[in-house]
Amino acid sequence: MPRNPKNPAPPFEGEIAAWSAVGAGWRQLFGSFQNLGFSLEWHDFTATGPIDWARSFHPGSVELCLNLDGEGSVTSGAKTARFRGQTAGFYRQGGPGERSLSAVRSPGQTHRFITVEFGPEFLRRELGEPNENLHPLIRRCLADGPEASGVSDPEPLTARRRDLVLALRQPPVLAGAQRLWYGAKVRELMSEFFFAPPTDSELFCHRQQRAARDRVETVIEALKKDPAHPPSLEAIAREAGCSPFYLSRTFSKEMGQTIPQYLRQLRMERAATLLRSGSFNVTEAALEVGYSSLSHFSAAFHQTFGCCPGLYPMATPTQRAASRPN
Repeated sequence: MPRNPKNPAPPFEGEIAAWSAVGAGWRQLFGSFQNLGFSLEWHDFTATGPIDWARSFHPGSVELCLNLDGEGSVTSGAKTARFRGQTAGFYRQGGPGERSLSAVRSPGQTHRFITVEFGPEFLRRELGEPNENLHPLIRRCLADGPEASGVSDPEPLTARRRDLVLALRQPPVLAGAQRLWYGAKVRELMSEFFFAPPTDSELFCHRQQRAARDRVETVIEALKKDPAHPPSLEAIAREAGCSPFYLSRTFSKEMGQTIPQYLRQLRMERAATLLRSGSFNVTEAALEVGYSSLSHFSAAFHQTFGCCPGLYPMATPTQRAASRPN
């Protein structure tokens, strides 16, 4: 008899070892890799040292990472996928005896992301025979043969995709309907990420989409280098190879927020990390992220996190989870 998904099979030893250091910063949202063929997990923690992320990957699985904050990398052979904030992508862990993935989560950062693990039999049942519209890595998963490891190229999380990620954390249905709801969302994620046009007949619109994603990535990297002292829009546009107006419009369309809004988000997330460290008071954190006005900083922080910066350390998701009775 299948196990109730609300009481899933316990995580395998690799997951326990990988996430033991973060405590309540890792928890299962829904599913069972062994019984349902998929599992969704939420991560929210600050890494004091590098974390061997690959230990949590099930052999033979495909895992989709929906990365909100923090940086991590997954490497297969000569190819490395770098997951920065507001990006998503997937990777496949080889089966027993095959070359495994290596992966690490960067130290000194707050990591917030959802992973969705797919079992090979679930993928074959849902996707059927390999076809040219599937991503090459997924086609290899469905085909008979060695279960080799591989990684996809991460891409920005659009506003629509971010809304989907946030919904996964708080499903808008009763507990009895969650199996049906999560099952539908898992299939929506598969349709969103696992299909791609054939590389030998890529359409012009898809080339445009790839160029837009590259320009968005240029903005993200430029702002993340030093959010307190960001380069000008004109300087970023020169690096991206387009006009400032076109870059602003492209970023807003892809990310669902303007460049100034994204910069404020980066600053607030950095400030939150500083406050949680206990080494910075509110004024020091504000100055560190580029705010000379404490009132403007407090207003922006409250708008982002729903509380004033002085109370934020007691309102982090990890601490709230840790304080709940078992």
